[in-house]
Amino acid sequence: MKIEFTDLTLDGVQKRVEDWLDQNWDAERGCRKGQSTFNKQSWFTMVRDAGLAVPTWSTDWFGLGLKPALTRAIERAFRSRNAPGAGQDRFHLGAVTVYRLGSEALKKELLPGLLAGQSNCLLYSEPGAGSDLAGVRTRADKDGDDYVINGQKIWTSNAKEATFGMLLARTDWDKPKHKGISFFVFPMKQDGVDIRPINQITGESEFNEVFITDARVPARYIVGELNEGWQVLQTALAYERLIMGEGAAQGRRRKNHSARPELIEYAERNGALHDPHMRQKLAQALAYRQLNALNLKRAKNEIVTNGSSSLMSLGKLAMSRVQHGEAKLMAEMLGSNSLLDSDAFPDSEMMNFNSAKAYMNSIGGGTDQIQRNIIAERVLGLPREVEIDRDIPFRDVKGG
Repeated sequence: MKIEFTDLTLDGVQKRVEDWLDQNWDAERGCRKGQSTFNKQSWFTMVRDAGLAVPTWSTDWFGLGLKPALTRAIERAFRSRNAPGAGQDRFHLGAVTVYRLGSEALKKELLPGLLAGQSNCLLYSEPGAGSDLAGVRTRADKDGDDYVINGQKIWTSNAKEATFGMLLARTDWDKPKHKGISFFVFPMKQDGVDIRPINQITGESEFNEVFITDARVPARYIVGELNEGWQVLQTALAYERLIMGEGAAQGRRRKNHSARPELIEYAERNGALHDPHMRQKLAQALAYRQLNALNLKRAKNEIVTNGSSSLMSLGKLAMSRVQHGEAKLMAEMLGSNSLLDSDAFPDSEMMNFNSAKAYMNSIGGGTDQIQRNIIAERVLGLPREVEIDRDIPFRDVKGG
């Protein structure tokens, strides 16, 4: 049953959602009330049906039709109770893409499950098509009511857990590279999908290689039009860059119960807070974060109107600078202690982890160099970079 609001102010919305959570969520056990353990599908279904998973969406599609500014109050309420499930209208890339660009039939078939806990991964990049995604060579060949998929993807997060993959595949080799691509919602749990983790310098294995051999996807799972997947991809990438621009690829963080920013707490612990030179650098770092937050608000407003925004590239590039800059500043505070790395030296361990993790934001969702090209062309209006293979049939493009 959808939640109702009588007070549409930030405080009123947050209080109403907190009351709803207190009635339905057991914060101590971390599960839905009446259950002994956390059942993701059960809880996410309840959040979805209340309209709290995607509150900015239409009331016809599990939403509440709220303005984006009010949804932050909902997310704050969920954080205050350590409850999952909110913010899917910003962070669930698969659901957002289907909602924005999928057919009515596809939305009806897939959105209920996606919003009830089914996750997705992004099957975009390939070994020979990373920065130039339009060069994908994973092929999708029509076979009756299905397409048969063969190819390799790389740098795929969440591949093992995902129910679906947002797949970019070539459906017409006689069209130029941007024109013969289609965008599929690809079922991951099937024969012919081989997932191999990639070991990272941080010790994590968030990314994977995905090898696809004669796997199948229903033709009705195409998002948008056949061979027009490049346009769909632009919307999907805009939301991915929004997430990364907000700092989804943050480094290792501690729980911070202080009202002050974590970087200030870090400086105080390491005796750097009262150094005038360091205070200037801290002020600059915090100013970059604030400026980026303001730019992202601008970009979100543009997304609501146009469905995508080139300003997201500015936010993503800025967050790369923020993360690399803050890791460097942490190292400067530590001095020679930055060479240490173990549980016995938690601040040093955090700094080293954050330094390595920052490269994820510089690469994922399009490299920093690609973001600079987008900003130059679409924000500043500078001439497009020359692409000699842009308008020739893709089968005639030379492969590396």
